[in-house]
Amino acid sequence: MSEEQTPEENSTPNDELIKVTGMYQDWFLDYASYVIMERAVPALEDGFKPVQRRILHSMKDLDDGRYNKVANIVGHTMQYHPHGDASIADAIVQLGQKDLLIDAQGNWGNTLTGDRAAASRYIEARLSKFALDVVFNPKTTQWQLSYDGRKKEPVNLPVKFPMILAQGAEGIAVGLSTRILPHNFNELIDASIKHLEGKKFTLYPDFPSAGVMDVAEYNDGMRGGKIRLRAKIEVLDKKTLVINEIPYGTNTGTIIDSILKANDKGKIKVKKIEDNTSSQVEILVHLPNNISPDKTIDALFAFTQCETSISPLACVIYEDKPQFLPVSELLRKSTDHTVHLLKRELEIELDELEEKWHFASLERIFIENRIYRDIEDKETWEEVLKAIDDGLKPHISHLKRAVTQEDLIRLTEIKIKRISKFDLDKAQQKIETLEADIEQVKHHLNHLVEYSIAHFERLKATYGKGRERKTEIRPFEDIEATKVVIRNAKLYVNRKEGFIGTSLKKEEYVTDCSDIDDVICFTEDGTMMVTKVDTKTFIGKNILYLGIFKKKDKRTIYNLIYRDGKKGHNFMKRFAVTSMTRNRAYNVGQGKPGTKVLYFSANPNGEAELVGIYLKQIKGVRKVKFDLDFSDLKIKGRGVKGNLVTKQSIKKIELKEKGVSTLKPRKIWFDETVKRLNVDERGELLGAFRGEDRILIITQAGMVKTIRPELTTHFENNIIVMEKWNPKKPISAVYFEGEKERFYVKRFFVENEEKEENILTDHKDSYLEVVSTDWIPQIDVQFTKQRGKERRPNEVLNLKEFISVKGINAMGNQLTPEKVNAIDLIAPIPFEPEENQPANDVDVVDEEEVKSNGNAQSPSLFDEMEEED
Repeated sequence: MSEEQTPEENSTPNDELIKVTGMYQDWFLDYASYVIMERAVPALEDGFKPVQRRILHSMKDLDDGRYNKVANIVGHTMQYHPHGDASIADAIVQLGQKDLLIDAQGNWGNTLTGDRAAASRYIEARLSKFALDVVFNPKTTQWQLSYDGRKKEPVNLPVKFPMILAQGAEGIAVGLSTRILPHNFNELIDASIKHLEGKKFTLYPDFPSAGVMDVAEYNDGMRGGKIRLRAKIEVLDKKTLVINEIPYGTNTGTIIDSILKANDKGKIKVKKIEDNTSSQVEILVHLPNNISPDKTIDALFAFTQCETSISPLACVIYEDKPQFLPVSELLRKSTDHTVHLLKRELEIELDELEEKWHFASLERIFIENRIYRDIEDKETWEEVLKAIDDGLKPHISHLKRAVTQEDLIRLTEIKIKRISKFDLDKAQQKIETLEADIEQVKHHLNHLVEYSIAHFERLKATYGKGRERKTEIRPFEDIEATKVVIRNAKLYVNRKEGFIGTSLKKEEYVTDCSDIDDVICFTEDGTMMVTKVDTKTFIGKNILYLGIFKKKDKRTIYNLIYRDGKKGHNFMKRFAVTSMTRNRAYNVGQGKPGTKVLYFSANPNGEAELVGIYLKQIKGVRKVKFDLDFSDLKIKGRGVKGNLVTKQSIKKIELKEKGVSTLKPRKIWFDETVKRLNVDERGELLGAFRGEDRILIITQAGMVKTIRPELTTHFENNIIVMEKWNPKKPISAVYFEGEKERFYVKRFFVENEEKEENILTDHKDSYLEVVSTDWIPQIDVQFTKQRGKERRPNEVLNLKEFISVKGINAMGNQLTPEKVNAIDLIAPIPFEPEENQPANDVDVVDEEEVKSNGNAQSPSLFDEMEEED
């Protein structure tokens, strides 16, 4: 059509305007409903999607106790499922890998490594005993026609167990999705029992890949909640980490790929990776020299799939529509449905027993009263039935229902051989047995809750062994990526021109850094700025200081002397920088033109140095040289004006003496829950630490070491002593020597603070009984009773008197030649050692909170040095 032509001019007489509105207005809705109801979302009643339900129904059809080829199961399922064989085969493999409903044989793949299962013609399956027990009952099943009308299939399988939570489910439908996480078999049973007993319960997921899980934001599996998952990583030695468990939804392949990518990007450094996974995960991560294993563990969590998060979304089909329900409500409704099914089974069983009792009673009356003889001379069928009915009437008053024609017909079908061998006592015994069974079923119906609890307890006793929780639940500490990232770049500065960056390789080198670090800069005119590491960034001319910036850092103190304006007075201040807006310029003075920083130092532990001030020679100034000690100045906010140093012009300032820290020793706590050190007052206080102080650690395996209190350190579960180390205090231990089969006592000092040592002997049966770091510990020894002798009374032993302090590798003294039943630590003898105050200790000041504002001028510390104008 040309630009000049209009649509009307271009149309032909045969063109017709056809409205498509209404032709497909319901098609999308029908398709969406089909995908939601018939493909992607499981039903609450049995916990299955349609394909899973049809697979299990087909396997029940084929069940003869032996394995069937999966290909054969797929073919049989296609009679019920209107989709391709590949989707059915994949669904069977997923069911088989969950190891609950299908007993699998052959190569079914490996969820830990991500290996796929063999082709369906090579692998076999049959229903598990658990599935046969709880999934099927044709008497309580509601049936419907299959898609082509040739077969009948279950609407829902009568599952008497919260299957939807045991298996979990994932599916993407049209406009919605579902992600129900798997839960522990035994915990589901315990929760069902608690619900039936009217008690509260809490459910958290459990995964076959194990790992560690933080459920602080689980939100009962509802929308908006999430869980955090981590691999279980241990330090094999100083150069090797081992990953033994991985997060759900990952496999060893994706874990290794993510580690290699992080290594290529310079986030972490690894030497090589070995994957030794078979039935158990084992990934060995070899580290280069001088790389901290603890920091590498945190880096793996921060930059790789060793830590993942999952957002659950529990959507199910309930009451013929999709509904979003919390996990606890799913458990309640599923348990209530199980109770309903159990009640229906009991009602059916009661009907069947009563029917058996009814006919057994009729049979006894029919034979005992020889009513069968009354039909010998009858010529028609109607006369036969009437004769039997008339013969029964005097004897049926105790029956629970009327005699029907079907009952009369069944009596005529009794064989003569059965009548001739009829035993009245056996018949009565059978009736009494049926009556007892009927009473028992009625009792179960009258005590349905107790009966349901017994059902769940039986399931746990029968199938719960080996299904203990695999995923450990504990809160995670937050990992700051900037603290654990490998310094993969070098930072340079051009002080005069005011540029910083990683690409300025011809300029002055400052420090190693990473591409996610922030740097803090101070310039000569008093400008302060925090910016992200980049290839080249302009800060401002005459850069005085450049360093890596740490948020909430109260221990790095900046000491400053500046001239306030071009001809202003000189002030000094000490401050910390805990938070700033990135790329925003701040002024450490008062922002006056001509402000100049005359002296600057950055002190990572709050050091306060001594400086010498030299004034310019001016007429009338009596004193042109004096010293300033920054320790006389309190630490305040960065916005304060500071203390007046002098009103005169300063010629120069020089460092005269490096200072010591004026901050209090840092208090450190140990949080047992997350097994990490912290300064946030969480857990047990270990003490106040200076730079040289260390932590003493003793494990149940007898390993003794001291470490620096670094917050990134990971700790094992078997630590029995963790405290601030006092090098002058001896350690006392009682241990069992495996070769001599006797208890020994030793007292020792840690001789090499950098070395980890074992205080036990090398024998495999040696073990640590008790250990103490008290000055004078005492133990209570309980002896074993000897045959034919009175048991020796308990003995309290002062370990300081029993043995002197020896080397850490000494065997020690034998505790006693007699057999010992128990050894307990009791209260130590009080003792206060005399400790000399270190000569270089100085008075300390508290760290103060940094104020965002403040320009009040503090009084001068040096008024005597000033001249009047």
